Amino acid sequence: MKKLDIYIIKQFVSVILFSLLAFAAIFILVDIMDHLENFLDHGVGLLLIARYYLVFTPEILTLITPVAVLLACLFTTGRMSNQNEIVIIKSSGINIYRLLLPFLLVTSIICVIMIYFNEWIVPMANHEKYRIEKIYLQEHREGWWKYNIFMLDSRDRIVSIGYYNDYTNTAERVSVQEFADTNLTYLVRRFDAANMRYDSSKHEWILHNVIERTFDGNKQTFQTFARLPLKEISFKPSDLKEKELNPKDMNFRQLKRFIELQKKSGNDVARYEVDYYSKVSFPFAAIIVVFFGVPLAARKKRSGLALEFGISILVSFIYLLVIKVSEVLGYDGFVNPLLTAWLANIVFFAAGMYNTARVAR
Repeated sequence: MKKLDIYIIKQFVSVILFSLLAFAAIFILVDIMDHLENFLDHGVGLLLIARYYLVFTPEILTLITPVAVLLACLFTTGRMSNQNEIVIIKSSGINIYRLLLPFLLVTSIICVIMIYFNEWIVPMANHEKYRIEKIYLQEHREGWWKYNIFMLDSRDRIVSIGYYNDYTNTAERVSVQEFADTNLTYLVRRFDAANMRYDSSKHEWILHNVIERTFDGNKQTFQTFARLPLKEISFKPSDLKEKELNPKDMNFRQLKRFIELQKKSGNDVARYEVDYYSKVSFPFAAIIVVFFGVPLAARKKRSGLALEFGISILVSFIYLLVIKVSEVLGYDGFVNPLLTAWLANIVFFAAGMYNTARVAR
């Protein structure tokens, strides 16, 4: 049995690697053609373009891996079926469930690698990709700039920052407004500071050159401070840095912290929770497509690579369609975020198990 497993694994892995290389090359080529005019307009050189697509590659790989795995399942099993290898394997007493084991072993490893990519590689690579877009292509992405930051620090406190330097943890032109209620209709106190620094030893923000205004009906009083610690502010410098990131490009720790901060501020977090759970659910698609692809191609038929490729594209399109439909429902709060993230996997796993049981009979 070990020889059979090794034989299948070698065939399966080789097709996956070829598929990843081919899909990534097509993806990059199409993207280059789409952005070529922008590159030329900004005088971007070949080395910088190569660097841009080098840091873009991790995100591309995470997107195309389930498609490559499905194609590899269909092609590997289909070739074995056309060469009567599946018939020989079944006649020796090996059923379809045992045949799935080497495929599942490989895809389990791929799933772990994809989760690692989503946690570390993709966020770091996307950060560098956005930096290149900002500096060399002048693409203004929401949340990238450190200017004009507004944060609901708590249900009754708003903090606005004119400019934030994440190297020195210094905020300029700071305003802290505190309200009497969560509706933010009655202002009771306001701090206006020239700048604000974070004291990492005491874990608190220090305001400099501050004017404190207190409001009591129509009465207003104020006093000035050269230096004023404000322990009431709950966010940290890391939270401000994370405001530069799209939640989809955060790692698990950053996104979890972002969700907690948004909850504390009283904001709706359904969208971000869907993205959080999807970071784990999407890699599992590489495992689930095995239950769909291997049984589908196990029956002998006269078909070539073109049909296998077409089936993989069709299944992938349906899978992405289910993801998008469920995301809309989850983002709007109609479906639980955890269920939203796993809905496509549940549907395709059920279809795959039905298909496997049908072939086993």
